[in-house]
Amino acid sequence: MSLVIGILALQGDVREHIAAVEALGGEALPVRRAGELASVDALILPGGESTTIWRLMRAFDLLEPLRERVSEGMPTYGSCAGMILLADRVVDAVAGQETIGGLDVTVRRNAFGRQVDSFESALSIPVLGDQPVHAVFIRAPWVEEVGATVEILGSVEFGGANHPVVVRQGHLLATSFHPELTGDLRIHKYFIDQVATALR
Repeated sequence: MSLVIGILALQGDVREHIAAVEALGGEALPVRRAGELASVDALILPGGESTTIWRLMRAFDLLEPLRERVSEGMPTYGSCAGMILLADRVVDAVAGQETIGGLDVTVRRNAFGRQVDSFESALSIPVLGDQPVHAVFIRAPWVEEVGATVEILGSVEFGGANHPVVVRQGHLLATSFHPELTGDLRIHKYFIDQVATALR
């Protein structure tokens, strides 16, 4: 069965996620309208600028359909800005900023600093195997609080403390970093495998 993985295509790293999905044998569909959203099995929310994506979701009448599909159990993966869009609670949000929600976490926007503070790290994510993931953090969020049903799959040490940067809650997966920029397909494969399991 060929899975149709939607990529929210309003702003951000859309092409890179499409390439990753197709490299794994999935069908990638850019999603800009509610009708396109209705035809996908799962969705990826790309990195970009969370406030810009939120405003475009409103402009394209996508926010409520997205909330409905996520609440109905559509498998969804958010990277960087996508993590913010999935979060139920956001620290340092702009005035009036809304999210799709569904992921019982509190995230902090731009937690690691500004663009000039972007960094890379070898990250241990045991569910992906023993080999560390080369993680690229660009104006990234981190997770400050998780709900009881949220699994922390990976954390990074920063400022003398460990901060969760990979979390999963049922059908929802989120990373603070950008796996689509490195050529390492393990995060995407993990997500697509979860989608395939959910649709059996």
